[in-house]
Amino acid sequence: MKKLMVIDGNSIVNRAFYGVHMLTTRDGQPTNAVYGFLNILQKLIDEEKPDALCCTFDLKAPTFRHLQYEGYKAQRKGMPEELASQMPILKDVLDAMNIPRYELEGWEADDLIGTIAALDAAAGWDTVIVTGDKDSLQLISDRTRVKLVSTRMGQTTTKEMTPDAFREAYGFESVHMVDLKALMGDASDNIPGVKGIGEKTAMGLIQMYGSIDRLYDHMPDIVTAPETPARPNVVKKLDEGRADAKMSYDLARIHCDAPLEFSPEDAARRDVNAPALYQLFLNLEFSKLIDKMGLKPGPAGGGAPEEKTFTASCTGGFLESRGQMEELLAHWRGLEAVNVLARPDLDAVAVEWGGEERRAVLACKERLDCYNDFLKGLFAPDIKKASHNVKDLMNALLAEGASTGGFVFDTALAAYLLAPTDGSYDLEKLSVTYFNCEAAKSAPFLADDAFGPLGDAEGAMGAMFAQAALIGALRDALAPKIEELGMHELYYGIELPLCPVLAEMERVGFRVDKKALAEFGSMLDERIEADVAAIYEMAGEKFNINSTQQLGRILFDKLNLPPVKKTKTGYSTNAEVLEKLKGQHPIIDSILEYRQYSKLKSTYVEGLSKVIAPDGRIHTSFQNTVTATGRLSSTEPNLQNIPVRTELGAELRKMFVPADDCVLVDADYSQIELRLLAHIADDKTMQEAFKSGTDIHTVTASQVFDVSVGEVSHEQRRRAKAVNFGIVYGISDFSLSQDIGVARWEAKEYMDRYFAKYHGVREYMTDIVVKAKQDGFVATLFGRRRWLPELKSSNFNMRSFGERVALNMPIQGTAADIMKLAMIHVHDRLKEEKLKARLVLQVHDELIVECPEDEAELVKRLLTEEMERVAQLAVPLIATSAAGRSWADAKE
Repeated sequence: MKKLMVIDGNSIVNRAFYGVHMLTTRDGQPTNAVYGFLNILQKLIDEEKPDALCCTFDLKAPTFRHLQYEGYKAQRKGMPEELASQMPILKDVLDAMNIPRYELEGWEADDLIGTIAALDAAAGWDTVIVTGDKDSLQLISDRTRVKLVSTRMGQTTTKEMTPDAFREAYGFESVHMVDLKALMGDASDNIPGVKGIGEKTAMGLIQMYGSIDRLYDHMPDIVTAPETPARPNVVKKLDEGRADAKMSYDLARIHCDAPLEFSPEDAARRDVNAPALYQLFLNLEFSKLIDKMGLKPGPAGGGAPEEKTFTASCTGGFLESRGQMEELLAHWRGLEAVNVLARPDLDAVAVEWGGEERRAVLACKERLDCYNDFLKGLFAPDIKKASHNVKDLMNALLAEGASTGGFVFDTALAAYLLAPTDGSYDLEKLSVTYFNCEAAKSAPFLADDAFGPLGDAEGAMGAMFAQAALIGALRDALAPKIEELGMHELYYGIELPLCPVLAEMERVGFRVDKKALAEFGSMLDERIEADVAAIYEMAGEKFNINSTQQLGRILFDKLNLPPVKKTKTGYSTNAEVLEKLKGQHPIIDSILEYRQYSKLKSTYVEGLSKVIAPDGRIHTSFQNTVTATGRLSSTEPNLQNIPVRTELGAELRKMFVPADDCVLVDADYSQIELRLLAHIADDKTMQEAFKSGTDIHTVTASQVFDVSVGEVSHEQRRRAKAVNFGIVYGISDFSLSQDIGVARWEAKEYMDRYFAKYHGVREYMTDIVVKAKQDGFVATLFGRRRWLPELKSSNFNMRSFGERVALNMPIQGTAADIMKLAMIHVHDRLKEEKLKARLVLQVHDELIVECPEDEAELVKRLLTEEMERVAQLAVPLIATSAAGRSWADAKE
């Protein structure tokens, strides 16, 4: 049978809008609903592979239901502006995809769906209805299925409803879904139903009588029927609500006879209008969808951009001789900057430079005998260079023994500072974002003939020239924006100078005692085996401990522990559930221990063992364009995530050791975020506490609990610490109550006392949100910005998220800026002192240096000095340092 899929457009775009975090173009146009809709659509097309496809939409005009009942949908709020502005765009995208869309004044999209399904059936076609609402369930038949779509946290799930699935779920035929609504009503559509009849009673009545007509025909009998769910008071409500039931039935019933010109062949799948769709996606900055769908620009006038703000055409060719090389290097030394694009393996480098005539040259290892001399000359400090992802290029240069000097601009870093939540800053995306056109992609270097003719974007030479030219164009576009937004010092004084520091740290790596790590893994194996044996014994049988369903059966069915949380698939056995069950059966402690040991073994012992390089070191990658706050992140592997809270997890730090005859020096900031809060909020009480040198958590406890500093108990200090750090992150009284194990009212009381003492913090928390709403962003002390479109969202959860970010980002972001500055200063000071010591790791507020034993005392003092004087605040920055034979020893 041929199959048509019809999309309930308003329903799906609503779910996309609320299920995908806010996305905007560089001009501020929201795009998350369109992007989410397209992802849902593609998922459904892949699943169903329909022969025909169409989409229906509601119109603003009143329908016959509004005329029939004035209160119909009267309580509904208008569409949020962020969504409303995307509706015309979505319809343009559907038109470009050649997906017919149907909308009819006076009729709802549901009626059009019902009419389409009826016409499909008459033509011998099957229909799949895609919606997020249950209204269409009444249309289910042998020829019509419904796929219910739900989106949560960016993940889309579908539930298929067939006649059998509906009967199993509801206990009656799908056609009577409208009867159910007639009794229970529908709050979302403001359909009244029968007053006093809820869902449970309505379900029982329809399961027994099928329809409201049959129900009312049997009204005299239903009280005496022994199996009836009705009681005299229910019968009275039914009798009094007879007219409402009839009206509600008419309102809830989908009409399948709308005056719609339609046949399933009209919606037969067709190829997209690629040039039009390409241009739309360019405007929306959907570069990944362009790649995924293989879209290309059309001929002039056929959808390609009318003009580009940069040209990729260059004159030039291969670098062929030493004489030509020396002439070019001399010329480049006199330029403001050249634009460099290098292959990751440095086997080929394209250099482009502007002027009246854009020129470019490609140096290739296979074609130039003096290639190594070329690299040495090009990357010397006396030639100023702009490139993309400079840190990674520096890493490759260090591997070749080349210099990393002379870099004056990094287009990826600049784009990141300007849009820190974009997540991706590859050249292709930036080309779309800033110039509304695609950048050429480099082809592999296989042989001479793989390069293609000059200017040919499909050839590797043309592609590399185009991308080198793009780097120059991006520098011209981004550099003024950096100045305009007051980020000059942040960019040129912190982000760019940090690149060589990170590149060197990546090259150095962190030594690991492989033998000790293996022994630690063997010890974990023994403990895991002991826990498994204990669990099996207490359960009275063997089972898959890692299976949620099997573990749930043991805990809640066999051992009769009280269920804490149920999901669609059964009992939940996550960490939160098990923590709440602690103390009710010894098996819980064994399961928690088993999970801890298993994670340590798989994630850390096995994971770390796989990435130890031949030099005995782990070479993590430091990502400097990932987090919205400016913090560095560590990947492949993540060395910032080594456990510290559990005693056994902290043992892993003993595996990280220095080279022979060396030690590790560990230095970290003391309570840097609270010190920054005191400075930024200008809270005099908190500033005085830090200036006095008294423990801030003890001071807060004395303020909150109204006792002297000397009378503060350990428990009071623990709770005050939770309040201190919770305030920085905009914690709620509910979350605080969960963290410290007190009632919500008590947590609120702690917070009220806190704000009563720390007036500056209270005012800061109010003022920063107000200012962020006015400005559209928040900033660190060093000018790093985080844009906050969420603050204007009509969605409460999204708006609340924006407010929390507004509170925290200036503090956490400033801490990140200070740490980056400290890394630069420490790195430079180590070189100035001509020490052999080397930075090997940065973890949040902590720096780790590897050095010879005889340099340890100097390095400890040096680290403390540089970290403490990197910024002048209203309170002192305090850093402490210690040396040891392992990371654990140094940390202690």
